Amino acid sequence: MTPWAGLFIDIFLILMTTDFPQLCSTTGGLPSAVRWAHLLMKDRLRPGDAAVDGTAGNGHDTLFLAHLVGKEGKVWAFDIQEAAVTETRRRLAAAGVTQAVVFHAGHEIMTNYVPQEWQGKLKGIMLNLGYLPGSDKILTTQVETTLQAVRSAVEMLAPGGLLTLAVYPGHEGGALEQSAIEAWASSLPTREYEAQLIRPINRWSAPPECWVVWKR
Repeated sequence: MTPWAGLFIDIFLILMTTDFPQLCSTTGGLPSAVRWAHLLMKDRLRPGDAAVDGTAGNGHDTLFLAHLVGKEGKVWAFDIQEAAVTETRRRLAAAGVTQAVVFHAGHEIMTNYVPQEWQGKLKGIMLNLGYLPGSDKILTTQVETTLQAVRSAVEMLAPGGLLTLAVYPGHEGGALEQSAIEAWASSLPTREYEAQLIRPINRWSAPPECWVVWKR
């Protein structure tokens, strides 16, 4: 057993035997950006709902959404990297998930793939920006396509639906993407949407952020 494997086992055992609050990180601290996104989605999505994972990555968020909506629900996932699509499909198959479909396509054109009858009825859309963990860090989400994606996303949400974005201003190009998202979110009409930002304020200079938009 490697030292890292032993560490992960120790953390798992601590989590299993300690009365940790639900709103916490794996170490008991405050939630990470991705964890906040999960908690918000878990609070809103119900079996039978429809959702989108705009950045499938290694399939963790896709599987998470599939579990929330159940076998009677629907999930559409997207990624431009073939390796991400392959891994997401493998993860879903291993879990016996059949209600999620993964497309080798960018999130900026997800309206071309989500059936028309479901557009305007999605209860949750997740975007985890930046680069694919374990892959080439040069390949990252881009400002132009991200803005196209979020604009489409809020249109496809049902009333009461949520859009969450895990944003990473610390990587190259990430600060520009964060600034563009901030400008876009700030411009949303308040009678139609509520937008919030959750981020640490006493950590390093550019910590990951969780953005959330609620459609009224």
